[in-house]
Amino acid sequence: MRWALVKVCLAVTAMVVIAFAVPLGLVVKEMARDRAFSDAERQAAMIGPTLSITTDRAKLQKAVLTTEPGAAGRMAVHVPASHEAGGVAVEIGSRRATRKDLETVQESGRASISEVTGGSALLQPTALGSRGTVVVEVFVPEDEVSNGVATAWLMLAGVGIALIVGSVAVADRLGVRMVEPARRLAAAAHDLGEGRLGTRVPEDGPTELRSAATAFNSMADQVVQLLANERELAADLSHRLRTPLTVLRLNAASLGEGPAAEQTRAAVQQLEREVDTIIRTAREQRPQTQGQSGGPGAGCDVSEVIRERMDFWSALAEDEGREVRLAGVDRTVRIPVARPELAAALDALLGNVFRHTAEGTAFAVDVHHSGDAVIVLVSDAGGGIADPKAALARGSSGRGGAKGAVGSTGLGLDIVRRVAESTGGDVRIGRSVLGGTEVRIWIGLDGQRPQRRGHRVGRQRRGVLRRSAEARFRSGTGPNL
Repeated sequence: MRWALVKVCLAVTAMVVIAFAVPLGLVVKEMARDRAFSDAERQAAMIGPTLSITTDRAKLQKAVLTTEPGAAGRMAVHVPASHEAGGVAVEIGSRRATRKDLETVQESGRASISEVTGGSALLQPTALGSRGTVVVEVFVPEDEVSNGVATAWLMLAGVGIALIVGSVAVADRLGVRMVEPARRLAAAAHDLGEGRLGTRVPEDGPTELRSAATAFNSMADQVVQLLANERELAADLSHRLRTPLTVLRLNAASLGEGPAAEQTRAAVQQLEREVDTIIRTAREQRPQTQGQSGGPGAGCDVSEVIRERMDFWSALAEDEGREVRLAGVDRTVRIPVARPELAAALDALLGNVFRHTAEGTAFAVDVHHSGDAVIVLVSDAGGGIADPKAALARGSSGRGGAKGAVGSTGLGLDIVRRVAESTGGDVRIGRSVLGGTEVRIWIGLDGQRPQRRGHRVGRQRRGVLRRSAEARFRSGTGPNL
C-alpha cells in the first residue's frame, strides 16, 4: 500500500509537471524571440527620421553608425534608385537578405523576417513618397533570439524535479503514516487472538485509523473485563461453598468415632481442598481488573441481610458454645450493594471466625449508620491477626499471616474489600474490644471515598464505635443470638 501510494503520487506529479512545464518552456522561447525582434524593430525605427529628411549616403552612414546594431555591423539601409539620387540605388552596410526578399518587402510595404546564415534578418520598410520605399535591414543573431531560453528551461526542469522528489517524499511519509497504524492494528489483533490480553494499540494516525484503534482498545478492555468478571464469579461462587462446608465440617466433628464418621470427615476435608484448588486457580488466572459488585439500581437493606445471616450462623455458634452479640440492626438502611454480594461478604467474615478461632470464642456484629456511610464491625475474642496489612493484600491467606494455610485462600477478605470499594468505602483490620480481631467495613452511601481530612474524625468515630460495642457486649444490651 505504501509503495502503491508513492507510485500513484509520482505518476500524477510527473503528469502535472509535464503538462505545465512543456507549454511554459515554449512560451519562454517565444517570448525571447519576440523580445529580440521587438528590439530590432525599435532600432530600425530610429533611422526613420533621417530618411524622411535626406537620402544622402554620408548622412545615412552617420545615422546608421549611431545605432547599436549599426555600430556592430548588423544594420543595412537599402534606398532604391530615384530621380533625386541621380538614378542610382544607395546601399549602406552589409546586405544579408536576398534581393528577392528586399523586392517583396518594397512592393508590399510590410515588414518581414527572413532566415539568413547565422540568424534572421528583419526587413523594415519606410515609405518616402515619390522617392519610393526604403528597406532597413537589421540582422538578429541566433544566440540573441534564444538568449535566456536555456537558463529558463533548466530552471523549469529543476523546479519540476524538485516537485516530483518532494511529492514522492510527502507520499512516502503519508504512506508510512497510514500503513504503520494499520500494521500495528493488525499485529495487535493477532496478539489478542493468541491470548495476550494486555495488547493495546496507540491511538494515532489518520482519523479513521484512530477511530479503529479506539474501538479495538475498547473491545480489548471489554474482553478483559468479561474474563475478569467470569473468573471473579467462579472464585466467588466457589468461595460461597465454604459456608455449607463449614456447617458440614462442624456437624461431622460431632459424629463421634467410627468408620462412617471418619469417612465423612475425610470427605468433607477433601471437598474443602477441592474448593480451595478451584478458588486459587481462578485467582491465578484472572486479570487484575477492578470489578463492580452491582449494576445500576442494585441495593439491599443492610440490617435485613445481617439479621438473616446471623440467624444462620447462630445455630452453629450455639453448637460450639459461642456467645454472640448483634446490635444496630433495628433500622432499615439501604446500601448500594447487591444482596448476594453483601451476604457473601458477611459469610466470608463469619466463616473466618469459625475456622480460625477456637470453639467457645465469642464474637459480635455491630452496625452503625450516619448520613453518608454505613459501618459494619465484625469482632471476635480470638487470638487476632498478626499481620493485618498482609491479610488485606490481594491474594493473602489465613489469619496469622500464614501464606497458603490449609482451608484458606485469601479470597474472603478480598470479597469484603471489593464490596466496600465498589461503594467508595474501604476495609480496616484492627484489635477488637473483645481482645481479638476487628474487621471494619465502611460502606459509602453516596459513592464517594472518605476524605483524607476526615481521618482524625474517622479515628475518633472508630473509638466511639469500639467503646459502644464494648459496652453493649459487657452489658448484654445487644440481641443474643
